[in-house]
Amino acid sequence: MKIKIAVFGHKDISHKLYSYATTQEDIEIFLFEYSNPDETVALVEKAIMCDIYLFTDALAYLYAKELIDKKRLPAVQVDFNAYMILSSFYRLTNDYKREVKRLSIDIPENKHVDEVLHDLNINDQDIYTYSYGNDPYVDTGRIASYHEKLWQEGKIDFVLTSIREVDQIIRKKGIPGNCMIIPELNLVRAMEKAKSIATINNSQGSQIVTSYVRIKSIKTNRSEKNDLYMRELHSKLQRILMNYSSKVSASVISLSNGQFVLFGTHRMLDHITSSYRDFALLNEIENALNTPVDIGFGLGLSPKQADDNAKLALKTCEEKEDGTCYIINERRDMIGPLGVKKEFNPSALYRSLIHKAKLNNELSYNFIDFIEVRNNEPFSSNDIATYYGVTKRSAERTIKKLVAGNVIKVIGEEKPYIKGRPRKLFKLNQ
Repeated sequence: MKIKIAVFGHKDISHKLYSYATTQEDIEIFLFEYSNPDETVALVEKAIMCDIYLFTDALAYLYAKELIDKKRLPAVQVDFNAYMILSSFYRLTNDYKREVKRLSIDIPENKHVDEVLHDLNINDQDIYTYSYGNDPYVDTGRIASYHEKLWQEGKIDFVLTSIREVDQIIRKKGIPGNCMIIPELNLVRAMEKAKSIATINNSQGSQIVTSYVRIKSIKTNRSEKNDLYMRELHSKLQRILMNYSSKVSASVISLSNGQFVLFGTHRMLDHITSSYRDFALLNEIENALNTPVDIGFGLGLSPKQADDNAKLALKTCEEKEDGTCYIINERRDMIGPLGVKKEFNPSALYRSLIHKAKLNNELSYNFIDFIEVRNNEPFSSNDIATYYGVTKRSAERTIKKLVAGNVIKVIGEEKPYIKGRPRKLFKLNQ
């Protein structure tokens, strides 16, 4: 059965998603177009037969948010993120021949602007940002007035807005500006996210989650600490897991050797799938126990499948010196480590991609986004092919350019779960 996705947006953006959807056999798109974002609430009421709601406009999502929260509707909005800011800066310097300075910008979250300015080492003293994501209601007139005031005071030469209605207002006033274009990659990622959430929601009634939690190096701890200390450690861990299990409707069983197993269903699944980047449970345990802990989550359509995958995820944790957390789903895809952000230098990487690997700007931005999404984990050509939806041959051509430019290096091999030749693994050469 196809996943039905309701798409809310202006005509040109929504049709871009529709074109992408025609290449996907497992989804069906229903377009709800508007001329003004405040029409979204009425349109949401009409999308009653859809599995998930996708918003291409941050303003439209904010208008509909109260209704979405009230009815607990599954919804996704296209990211207005650092990549979008970076793309807008690129267009500013190349299409408009302007320097990235004396600007005013409006965006849902100003942290994305700060990230890009920091990475590009740009002075932000003459760049002004209006963040409307936390406003009780979004007033396009007020946002336009913010830009106009800065223009009249002679503090800015150009406006970058993420809202079409604001762009129309400032243009009528003769203020130089431009509306940011949502990168195609952001649209595709939003569609994939919507599809993933809808798939989980449709199957969560039968999906089982098993998790093994274990104090790392338990034998070493026992040899160095007394029995009272170990019992206290075990009790602390049990209390934390009991509290966690009550939040996610899971069951906890204490095993031997400082190990616990948890069993849950959709509430536990909802929690872990929303915490890939910042898995608070692992941090809470390690801070309370002052010792590293491993957590392995397994997803499955049967208890045995979930248990086997959880054990495999826990075994993966053994290969790391510090406490870690991994997930292995019913297809035996590995996700993780959770909550561990691996840093890299996007600016240095961008320069290497352009000057050493000889990639164009779009491919360079895409690759930076790929590294960020994968949390700077080792990757194979198959990972690139899967992520971008290209052929393996096309991905291998990109890999060759990256290796030749000394941007990445081979660090080993991985063995697929099914029979086949080992695949080379690569990582950034930073």
